[in-house]
Parts: sequence; C-alpha cells; structure tokens
Amino acid sequence: MIFKSAKIEAFRTWGLLLTMMGMGLMVLGTAGIVFFGSAGKIAAGIGLIIGLIAMMGSLGIYFWAGMMSVSAVQIECPDCRKLTKMLGKTDRCMFCKTIMTFDPAKANITADQLDVQKSRS
Repeated sequence: MIFKSAKIEAFRTWGLLLTMMGMGLMVLGTAGIVFFGSAGKIAAGIGLIIGLIAMMGSLGIYFWAGMMSVSAVQIECPDCRKLTKMLGKTDRCMFCKTIMTFDPAKANITADQLDVQKSRS
C-alpha cells in the first residue's frame, strides 16, 4: 500500500524525479570543471545539456498533470469524506488511497449498500 497513489500524484512524482535528476546532472557536469580543469568542460557541457532536457521534460509533465487536474472530476471519498480528484473510471483517493470507481461492474459495493451501512452506524 505504500507505493499506491492517485494517478495525478504519480504524474507529479515523475515530474519531481526528472527535476531532481536534471539538477543533479547539471551540478555533476559543472563539478567536472572543478575536478578536471579545462578538460572537464566537455563533461560540463554534456551534463548541462542532458540536465536541461530533463528539466524541460519535467516542465512538460507538470504542465500535463496540471491540465489533467483541471479537467478531473472532483468527488467525495467514501472512506475519509474528503474531496479528491478522479481520473478515468478507477482511481485512488489522494488522502487515504481507497480505490474508487465509476464503473458498477468493478465496484465491490453499490451505492445502496453503502447507504444501508451508513444508516446502521
């Protein structure tokens, strides 16, 4: 359950990983100049270019996740009662990681059964 997350959170995680990787490559490339002198300029150039490409990829992923977040359906989680965004037919709650679905064929419990459970408690 630790590695399960909502779809929007997964996209944002990949964006963050690309950002960190790009920044790390840029720093390591620049460190090539410090350790190897003028011969490290080639390593610095390569590190800066690959790092810039990774940062631009991160920018694209963050933009894509933002656009999906704007168009996502906002629903109330049946377990934690917090508003969460849902992409597609099935997704997880951003807070409690409960699997939610709009597809009745995939649901374990119907809305009527959920209302009966609520009225009992």
